[in-house]
Amino acid sequence: MKCGVVTFPGSNCDQDMILALREGMGVETVSLWHKDTDLQGVDLVVLPGGFSYGDYLRSGAIARFSPIMGEVMRHAERGGYVLGVCNGFQILTESGLLPGALLHNASHKFICKNVHLRVQSPLSPITAGLEDNGVFKIPIAHGEGRFHASEEVLKELNDNGQVLFRYCTEEGSITPEANPNGAAENIAGITNRHRNVMGMMPHPERAVDSDLGNSDGIALFESLFAHMVSVAR
Repeated sequence: MKCGVVTFPGSNCDQDMILALREGMGVETVSLWHKDTDLQGVDLVVLPGGFSYGDYLRSGAIARFSPIMGEVMRHAERGGYVLGVCNGFQILTESGLLPGALLHNASHKFICKNVHLRVQSPLSPITAGLEDNGVFKIPIAHGEGRFHASEEVLKELNDNGQVLFRYCTEEGSITPEANPNGAAENIAGITNRHRNVMGMMPHPERAVDSDLGNSDGIALFESLFAHMVSVAR
């Protein structure tokens, strides 16, 4: 098992992700630069959070054209695993690897706080090992996290079990009040039809250390890696 975390100009969560995967989860993890054209044989590519290229134009719109993204797209097309978190999710939608778009929060304010997520589908690697409708406390930190898609795309995501998580209350109720950014149908994360590309706005890498008061993210990574290992056997 080998992971690669891509650093773009403006990434600010890449080292958090590397630390979480390498030290927190004990997985071999390498750093990949946005100008690289070699993924170094990784099984999982992670696009981390931050403000790639200063979020000029739209979040992720420029990073989508970084040299490494051609390799990431080919990796995904071959069935390789890709996880985008926050800005990484934005880059995945801009590149067409995931449907929809991430728009400015409904409040037009940057939001940084813990939120609660409810598992919506057991069909993806990152949710396969989680309890159905389980609730996890995971931090968010974004100004453009409002998931948007057409009614047709939303129906397809729901029909195919491609919605990973929805924002919810601590008790697991999916309510407008629990939706921090105005996302369509409280959607916090999705996967592609083949379920090897996953994107989510909340930051599981910031929830893997009990010393920081939150370790709920561990279960998400354990689910992802357990699935990858089982498929590789």
